[in-house]
Amino acid sequence: MIAVPAPDDPQPLGPPVDATPARRPAAVSLVGRFGSVERLDIGRHGDSLWEAVAGHDRIWTYMSYGPFADRPAFLAWLAERQKLDDPFYYAVVDRARRAVGVESLLAIRPDMRVVEVGHVLLSPALQRTALATEAQYLLARYVFETLGYRRYEWKCDALNAASRRAALRFGFVFEGIFRCHMITKGRSRDTTWLAMLDSNWPARREAFERWLAPENFDAEGRQKTSLRDLNGAG
Repeated sequence: MIAVPAPDDPQPLGPPVDATPARRPAAVSLVGRFGSVERLDIGRHGDSLWEAVAGHDRIWTYMSYGPFADRPAFLAWLAERQKLDDPFYYAVVDRARRAVGVESLLAIRPDMRVVEVGHVLLSPALQRTALATEAQYLLARYVFETLGYRRYEWKCDALNAASRRAALRFGFVFEGIFRCHMITKGRSRDTTWLAMLDSNWPARREAFERWLAPENFDAEGRQKTSLRDLNGAG
């Protein structure tokens, strides 16, 4: 027999939530002050992406693919990425119209209003630049304000300290480690999980916009206040 709780002892339930499904990512161009995030297109982005990543094998260490031996092998891989709906790939493009990185939205669950940002590939030309931060801002704003997701995830190899630091700086919250979560390139991978919620987004948006504002940079382009400080990240 299944016990029925008494009226004065109800079972706990989560709060009501808008169950309207979120929208799936689309082929948009998200334009910022330092560059743009736009749907990956091998014809427009392939050559400049190869120029940006060629010879930099360390950027592939925690990826499940790469590095690539030559341009044809890289472009063949990129062409396959372009065909996918999940992950849905975007190129990060600088003001000179050179593609210098790749990011994607994946594990797309519109009915649960959950999506992940991943396959983040930053060439040396993109690393530690204002555009790298702006790209994250543009994607997060798109996810929450246009597509209507309520949970935005970031996952990385638990040994990838740089990725975890970046996620915390951007305002994602550490949630835990999934042990023996994956096998990548023949090695065991524990996975760090972080996330940002729609309830977090107004404060995160304000921090991003304060950091990206022209007055936050001196004449040499150095930041005055860090995004980590603006987000209160430890």
